[in-house]
Amino acid sequence: MCGITGIYSTNTIDNIKERIERMNSSITHRGPDSGATYSLENKVALGHRRLSIIDLREVANQPMTSSNQKWHIVYNGEIYNFKEIKKELHYQFVTDSDTEVILAAVQEKGIDWFLEKANGMFAFALFNSATHELHLVRDRLGIKPLYYFNNGTQLVFASENKAILSSGLVDAKFNEQAVDEYLANRYIRAPYTFFQDIMQVQPGSYQTYGNDLSVKETVYWDIPKTFNNSNVYNEKEIKNQFEEEIKKAIEYRLIADVPLGTYLSGGVDSSLITAITAISKKDQINTYTIGFEELNEFEYAKKIADQYKTAHHEILMHKEDYLANWERLISYKDAPLGVPNEIPLAIMSSKLKEKITVVLSGEGADELMGGYGRIFRAPFDYENEGREEHFYDYFIKKYDYVPREMRDQLINTPLDYREEFDKSIRNDFDNNSKEASIFRFFHRYHVKGLLQRVDMTTMQTSVEARVPFLDHKLIEFAYKQIPFSLKLKWVNDQAMEAAESMSAEEYSEVLDVPKYLLREVSYKYLPKEIITRKKVGFPVPLTEWFANLTDMAHDLLQNCSWLKQGVVSDLILKSETEVRAGQILWMFINIELFRKQYFQKDWRW
Repeated sequence: MCGITGIYSTNTIDNIKERIERMNSSITHRGPDSGATYSLENKVALGHRRLSIIDLREVANQPMTSSNQKWHIVYNGEIYNFKEIKKELHYQFVTDSDTEVILAAVQEKGIDWFLEKANGMFAFALFNSATHELHLVRDRLGIKPLYYFNNGTQLVFASENKAILSSGLVDAKFNEQAVDEYLANRYIRAPYTFFQDIMQVQPGSYQTYGNDLSVKETVYWDIPKTFNNSNVYNEKEIKNQFEEEIKKAIEYRLIADVPLGTYLSGGVDSSLITAITAISKKDQINTYTIGFEELNEFEYAKKIADQYKTAHHEILMHKEDYLANWERLISYKDAPLGVPNEIPLAIMSSKLKEKITVVLSGEGADELMGGYGRIFRAPFDYENEGREEHFYDYFIKKYDYVPREMRDQLINTPLDYREEFDKSIRNDFDNNSKEASIFRFFHRYHVKGLLQRVDMTTMQTSVEARVPFLDHKLIEFAYKQIPFSLKLKWVNDQAMEAAESMSAEEYSEVLDVPKYLLREVSYKYLPKEIITRKKVGFPVPLTEWFANLTDMAHDLLQNCSWLKQGVVSDLILKSETEVRAGQILWMFINIELFRKQYFQKDWRW
């Protein structure tokens, strides 16, 4: 795992080598093992910071050049099946790295052939010094970040926004349109960011630039159009196939030349990953869990650690630790934090770096198998309640983190992004079943916020996180082969009838079993009490700390340009009436902490 930077200009740029060096230096945390650059004619510069994972030798450092001297690459990620791809090529390899396999594949077969074959997480830039074409490429699910600025004469790109700003070529302008977007989703959906003019490369796509900076976008992967709603199936056969796909996804992610371990919360997702990893690795693995005195799941994580004899590490966090690390982590994310547990996850990553460099994490299991029962049951509730509004409008009221009505009462920023995404998603909902629409929404949008969280919390301390439940082959299998009724299953024939007089908030995990087939697979590996206990998530006691948040809100939010005048006290009162009281106030504070860090200084030089 690494960090990449780059500049491509139609005109010569003064100090281009110094600029790319400064960009590289700003993301040293992503790759502390080595750093280097490539430049051409004061118009092109590529930079790389390396975190060595596969082939630790210097010969595998980047930027790397192909054997015909035409292709130059800077790459962040892992191609898990690189050895299989390598067997299909006739290239004279000089390293054992996956980086060189990308170069070889593109040189011999072309970029589209490579992307069709590749299984992994990646963001990379490929420059052809003969044709002067540049490709910016991002993995299917957007696991690895890739940002860019393009004003028509200069293209500046990097793994993090701070690197783009460090080029000295780009102004930091606060994007007020992102405020409503963040409060609804906890992050900014691609292609936008909190910076005006800095964008995200869309997941599952690549951009091709000519030397005049004309650009073409190619989409090479999308969420499967097929969605299995069948009621005729062989459950045992599907379960066995599903188990094999999960094992394959996890075992791919154990390929590394450095020590690895797992996050272990004690929930079914992380516990299953830990179990299969421990069985596959044979050697003792390191596992990590973190919690607060007020809230933790230590006892459940310990049961799994004991069962699989892992080297287990419990980290106890205090309110003072949380508050002390908040602003520091915003400076790594280049955005407001989206989820309160980003801070404990980052602290846990700092601890695990003492022993390991690669960690497996459970993001994507809920999206794969309908783990958020309250929302994934929306189609049933919608039909049961006889609603006449559009199903998307019904769904989004359940989904938005800060309710739309509350946002409209408090903020005074434009709603362009809301309108744009509403139109696009409503169209998608019209063209798919209600069940498929929700799964597609969660894979296309929701999981991207979780991926930004896991990238920042691990890379800020030079740790690579891998997410087996977001293996694209596993996702395709789940959409096409696993019926919806095996993802969320009623406990018996009478349960669905009983649920008709209730809401999902009341019956989810009582009358039905979210992630049913995943739990069935887990019985082979985990104790029943881990599998059957209710979903907790990753608890942070923000509501218990509401007084601290209230003080911060009064200090920070009184004169915010993006808030309506005189609404801070109203915001605090409204937050207290919401289930997510602490989190809502926490999100508003995050915006201003971020804005003060990035937009009160001049980045140009």
